[in-house]
Amino acid sequence: MRKVVLIFGTRPEAIKLAPVVDQLKKQSSNFETIVCVTAQHREMLDQVLGLFQIVPDYDLNIMKSGQNLFDVTTRALARIGNVLREEKPELVLVQGDTTTSFVGSLAAYYLKIAIGHVEAGLRTYNKYSPFPEEINRHMTGVLADYHFAPTEWAKNNLLRENVPQDRIWITGNTVIDALFMITKRHEDPHRRQYWSKMLSTKWSLTTDDGQKLILVTGHRREHFGKTFRNICAALKQIAVKRKDITIVYPVHLNPNIQEPVKDILKDQPNIRLLPPLEYEAFTFLMSCSDIILTDSGGIQEEAPSLGKPVLIMRETTERPEGIEAGTAKLIGTERAKIVNHVLELLENEALYETMSTATNPYGDGRAAERIVSELENLETLNR
Repeated sequence: MRKVVLIFGTRPEAIKLAPVVDQLKKQSSNFETIVCVTAQHREMLDQVLGLFQIVPDYDLNIMKSGQNLFDVTTRALARIGNVLREEKPELVLVQGDTTTSFVGSLAAYYLKIAIGHVEAGLRTYNKYSPFPEEINRHMTGVLADYHFAPTEWAKNNLLRENVPQDRIWITGNTVIDALFMITKRHEDPHRRQYWSKMLSTKWSLTTDDGQKLILVTGHRREHFGKTFRNICAALKQIAVKRKDITIVYPVHLNPNIQEPVKDILKDQPNIRLLPPLEYEAFTFLMSCSDIILTDSGGIQEEAPSLGKPVLIMRETTERPEGIEAGTAKLIGTERAKIVNHVLELLENEALYETMSTATNPYGDGRAAERIVSELENLETLNR
């Protein structure tokens, strides 16, 4: 039996590793599964742990008020090292591009433990965009022994970086697995009615009143300051110009996001500012939306499976497959460009139809199954 430690610390990592945890535990005769969370994001992580019924074996609880990258990195590295010394696993699995992913890999490397990287090979080749994620994923890739790439494009990035081909597997993205696990619940009309009522009673949001609904997420560290105020100003301009739309924005807890959002958007009647939503509530809201406006990575992958066009408020993206497939458009962060692209999509029915019906290039909901199958097929875990 192989002992595998999964290390994650943020809500997106938890969502994307939940299907892998599930698959590993189904193979309990082959794998001993240990879950270690850093709680880099405490509240938002806990929502997902509860939803997917994951009980961590280790909760390092490193989050503190006002933390910075130095705090997260040093606290996580030392505490993960202690866990790995105690457990002595054959393999550590990390996901994506967070500070937890990088330091989890680094701790495993220091102890000569094999490393598997889920969602490997994403690149912008601009080390400050996204920041610090681009370098986190590069460094994780350098340390990793096994690379589970979501797409052919991601695999080719790794090959160009001289990663051996026999250490790379194209699996699809596990976020689609997680999405399907949750949206299956929404097929139950009682469950849909429950979430509709929750949104209505708790946040005065009606999803069937004829209003076009634009769902917004925005939290990128590189946008803090002037750029993020530009984004907020664009949202307000859209809301003022189009009274027939409602903008719904679950606002990240970071004060660098909270302050400009409340300052610029709080008094606009057709903008609803919500607290961060549980993942099931958020997926329900995605399914009810008409357009998604985001700087997130995972939403670029999820929304096409729900038939929702995505406008990406960034200058670069490590997920170009959606743009090539026609499900997403990279629109930048300038106020005028954001406004113009949203209005165009609202007014151009042909464009909307094209984007909303394009095929999702990110997976079919079986990525976790493929990852665990490949781990089973490895005769030895070579570093």
